[in-house]
Amino acid sequence: MYHALMAVRPNVPYVTILTDFADSPPHFWIEPHQAQHLICGTVKALEQARAAGYDDASIHATSGNDHSSRFLPALNIDRRAERRKLQLDPDRPTGIVMFGGHGSKVMRRIVKRLDDTQLILVCGHNSALVDELRAVSSGAPRAVIGFSSQIRYFMQLSDFFIGKPGPGSISEAIQQHLPVIVVRNAWTMLQERYNADWVEEHNAGIVLDSFKAIGSGVAAITSRLDEYRASVARIQNRAIFEIPAILEGILRLSDANSGRHRFSSSISGPPSACIWLKIHSRRS
Repeated sequence: MYHALMAVRPNVPYVTILTDFADSPPHFWIEPHQAQHLICGTVKALEQARAAGYDDASIHATSGNDHSSRFLPALNIDRRAERRKLQLDPDRPTGIVMFGGHGSKVMRRIVKRLDDTQLILVCGHNSALVDELRAVSSGAPRAVIGFSSQIRYFMQLSDFFIGKPGPGSISEAIQQHLPVIVVRNAWTMLQERYNADWVEEHNAGIVLDSFKAIGSGVAAITSRLDEYRASVARIQNRAIFEIPAILEGILRLSDANSGRHRFSSSISGPPSACIWLKIHSRRS
């Protein structure tokens, strides 16, 4: 994409917004020494951009990754009353379990190992998994949900998150002040491995080697829930508001540096009236 844009509209700024917490070189997010801008949501990504040869004028820091815009502003709900509507105990620590839009078979094992933990299980489009989990008896109340556009609502009824270490899942959970329990092992996707490191670096939850240890993970989270929630609350992700201002600044700089009269492409249109964005969104 970069070389195509340079061949056709060389004066149009090319911007890469990293939606992962870090690059996974080679040829993933950050290509070394290109004439482009990089918008980075973590210190790790900033360090990688500098190591790839980009200067401060080309690197733009945000306070997080741009994943949680649909989770703003916070809902004004009565958690106790809403939990009762789902036949949940209003006073019991509650975990939300999510594995993307189609759930995961690992949710079956999690449910069996957390018999006494109150859970909201979001299975997405996997109707067979919904039916199976609803049929499982347990020692604690459960709410099994199919596909829903109200994930923010269910997160706000929860106290902690269980799922895979995807950038979207973690960012959205943190936005709702939920500490997370995730797994990092040989089967974790390469681009998601640093996400688990980030969780540990920010004391934002617990990283397990396997969901076989989910019982001890939940015990550790719930025994120190106030501490973890305080750590998570200190993480203020304002990227959704910061990125438009960054893009506006890039456009202003492009106008000042190149000027419209220098545009020589055969394609009509102003050179800096647009920005070419590379944003690979991997929903998790």
